[in-house]
Amino acid sequence: MRATARRHPARVRAAHAATAALLLVTAAVAPAQPPELDYLQFCLGCHREDGSGSARNGVPDMRGVIGRFAHVPSGRAFLIQVAGVAQAPLDDAALATLMNWLLPRMDAAGLPADFAPYTADEVARLRAARPGDLGALRAQALADLAAAGHVSATAAADPP
Repeated sequence: MRATARRHPARVRAAHAATAALLLVTAAVAPAQPPELDYLQFCLGCHREDGSGSARNGVPDMRGVIGRFAHVPSGRAFLIQVAGVAQAPLDDAALATLMNWLLPRMDAAGLPADFAPYTADEVARLRAARPGDLGALRAQALADLAAAGHVSATAAADPP
């Protein structure tokens, strides 16, 4: 190969360019994996298979809790902007699919009756606007939920 590269550098560059183009096309058309596999790969390590998390390690239990956040815009934003979600190594469409799969599995009863699924555009917008103070965002979401009658003052004090 080295002798060929020295004798025919243009041919070698063309082969590398063709290989790179093929890899890009393959990546662009490769189907995303199912959201349950994304959960297993990117969420399970902290939130456990059943979503129970680990209070001892500061990882919230999502079961019966996270759906309520979708009742108010600040809560909906919080679900995407929290660190583990916003920084997940998924593209916006895959992350929207994961969240739309996850929410009804962890808290179907807590979701609004008119829940609108996340879109890739919404996820991209929320990721791009991620605030520096997530604690303040969470506090605002809980205050908005309490004001809308979706959580009590006691429940609002508990970490979601």
